[in-house]
Amino acid sequence: MYEETVRFFEDMFRYDGSILDLLNANHTFLNESLAAHYGINGVDGPQWRRIDSVRSHARGGILGMASLLASQSGASRTSPILRGNWIYETLLGERLPRPPANVPLLPDNVPEGLTARQLIEQHSSVTACAKCHIKIDPFGFALEQYDAIGRLRPARVDTRTKLEDGTEIDGIEGLRDYLLTERQSDIVRQFCRKLLGFALGREVQLSDEPLIAHMVKKLGENKYRFHIAVEEIVLSDQFRRIRGASKDDGIHNSQ
Repeated sequence: MYEETVRFFEDMFRYDGSILDLLNANHTFLNESLAAHYGINGVDGPQWRRIDSVRSHARGGILGMASLLASQSGASRTSPILRGNWIYETLLGERLPRPPANVPLLPDNVPEGLTARQLIEQHSSVTACAKCHIKIDPFGFALEQYDAIGRLRPARVDTRTKLEDGTEIDGIEGLRDYLLTERQSDIVRQFCRKLLGFALGREVQLSDEPLIAHMVKKLGENKYRFHIAVEEIVLSDQFRRIRGASKDDGIHNSQ
């Protein structure tokens, strides 16, 4: 699972793909064992290779990767809360308030007679919890067709849900379409923030916002190609100059 994700991103970086392929890709990288895990036939042997047309198998982009789906699950069940929160905070760059004190913990195993979704809906109906869960749970419910380790469940699961803004979506395709249309600008901006923070080795600051806005603009003008984001960062003053250094420290500002 991990190797698939690494190879997917390496391919996007090396061949200057669109950063929108994070969600919209119709390819991935598989070997025989992971292809079997995904229920995709015709991939033999341990060698990794690019496989196209994987959207027909409910894969493509990070939303369909087992690395994301499994890491944002519980030990023995899915967690729409964890999956939804990952989309809300990591992908969209939003922030939730701290949860109220004494929030009851959910059981590791779903009680008999309930689905994971029904368990979460009961928990989220508590007034003190509802204001946060309405923001994140629907994203996770849309991915409930995948089990705790990222396999497609053999039986159809209810993945219809309504987002906080009233938008109704169904499953990974509905979620992907929503993110690429209604929230595309947020995703592009968050990508720029993450890449800039990584390149600078520090938290992004308020003074970096003009650079981020410029990166977003240039990406939109150039089909969201990855090299555009890199060029804007390495040519920026933030990257080319050492911030906060002084001669007394024996470090000189330099280009």
